[in-house]
Amino acid sequence: MNILNFLEKKDISPTPIVPTQTLTSNTLVFLIAIMTFLSALTFGGLILVQKSASAWSSDISREVTIQIMPIEGELMDANLRLAETIAQATSGVSNAQALSIEESEALLKPWLGEELDLTDLNIPRLVVVKLSDPLNADLLSLKNELKIIKGARLDTHDAWRDQLNTMAKTIIISGMLIFLLIVVATLLAVFFATRSTMSSSRQTVDVLHFIGASNRFVAKEFGSRFLRIGLKGSLIGGISAIIFYMLLGFITSSYLPSSSTEQITALFGTFSLSLWDIFAILSLVPIIALLTAYTSRLTVRRFLKQIAW
Repeated sequence: MNILNFLEKKDISPTPIVPTQTLTSNTLVFLIAIMTFLSALTFGGLILVQKSASAWSSDISREVTIQIMPIEGELMDANLRLAETIAQATSGVSNAQALSIEESEALLKPWLGEELDLTDLNIPRLVVVKLSDPLNADLLSLKNELKIIKGARLDTHDAWRDQLNTMAKTIIISGMLIFLLIVVATLLAVFFATRSTMSSSRQTVDVLHFIGASNRFVAKEFGSRFLRIGLKGSLIGGISAIIFYMLLGFITSSYLPSSSTEQITALFGTFSLSLWDIFAILSLVPIIALLTAYTSRLTVRRFLKQIAW
């Protein structure tokens, strides 16, 4: 009668090789959940920044501005109408509209203060030019045509777009480094947890080795156990991150003042995740779980090679 037949007759379930409910495993689940939550927050933040930067760049590239300085002897209203006419006749331009004096002052008040009286200042006037085809718009011709208007200058916002792209790339690179550091910290935690579990299960491992179990078999058992731990912890962390973004979007749209909401929205977007964004964040769950299992198996094999029976 072999051992399995004996256990079946006695209705006794075999004890798992790797303990399933230990302080180390429960702590590791909690730690992986936290690390996955932080990883998902970082990854989701990168997605939001990338989407916002693309929207900014697209908006800036579809708009140029004609700035007309007040010059003594020149009729501002006539120059504004002439600039509108020249812009609308340019290839690739869909619309050109001069801002009123009130609209121009409103653009300056956030920088100079609401209480400052701007009526005595010679404020430059602006003509906003919308481009229907930014790639093929003849801006060089528009710039040359505007030379007939004294004090007129074409601003294509190229400097702002370059600074925006540089800022977005810097944020994304920094976020990726933070993401990698979190993953490395998670794998280090798995490494030490596996070492601890191996030490506490040394007698079991010795028995398995005595009856002929290979190192590969033992490593597979530990890897399977840590795969389940990784799946459980990463699933908790990933779902928590998605819920966090949903709550953050609801709070920013419902409870923050409109001025604060506009500033946050301008920088990070609306904190709304599309279905594909959610899938991208949830893709971290199996990745972290597989990395957890792989790290555990490598740690076990290295540990077993160092044991001298």
